[in-house]
Amino acid sequence: MGSFLSYLSSRWDGLLELAAAHAAVVFVSLLIAVAIGVTAGVLVYRRERAAEVVLAVASTFLTIPSFALFGLLVPVMGLGWPPTVFALVMYALLPIVRNTVTGLREVDQAITESAQGMGMSGRERLLRIELPLAWPVILTGVRVSTLIIVGITAVAAFVNGPGLGSDIFQGISRIGSAVALNQVLGAVLAIVVLAIIFDGFFAILGKLTTSKGLDT
Repeated sequence: MGSFLSYLSSRWDGLLELAAAHAAVVFVSLLIAVAIGVTAGVLVYRRERAAEVVLAVASTFLTIPSFALFGLLVPVMGLGWPPTVFALVMYALLPIVRNTVTGLREVDQAITESAQGMGMSGRERLLRIELPLAWPVILTGVRVSTLIIVGITAVAAFVNGPGLGSDIFQGISRIGSAVALNQVLGAVLAIVVLAIIFDGFFAILGKLTTSKGLDT
């Protein structure tokens, strides 16, 4: 334990730099995934067959082993950020799309019919009634996606992606040396802390953006 604490003390600046890069690529990928996922959910939630197809495609993405996907993307997108972001967006889509569809379908029809009776257009009902009511469910999907890709980002070091995965891979390649285990443990601990921070952020965001009448 003393050796590990000593390692953290000496490597602190480097870990913070890698953690910042890790968080940045997760955040960018998540923004793109939310834009795509919520849009897809909105487009298909009233169409049962279309929703099934979109969810099946998004589910398929999660079955692709991350090493294989990154390897397939390298010849097309090269190394670094592009394949990392592309892969993370793919892995993040399913919970966001699924929860968008579920949340919108769970909106009480009596409410939307009342809004229609008041003269609201379909777009107005979606933006002012349905999406706000579905928001807590959608946000839950975003939180799940975040936790998924925070871990997968570590594998992106395989394609020279940013983040803490580089320390994990370097540590594994040095197994048997004095610092190998500490290097891996330090990176893993930082990833766990990042996951907790992201999850806490979305928990607070949910509290701040959810109507008190919907907050359970």
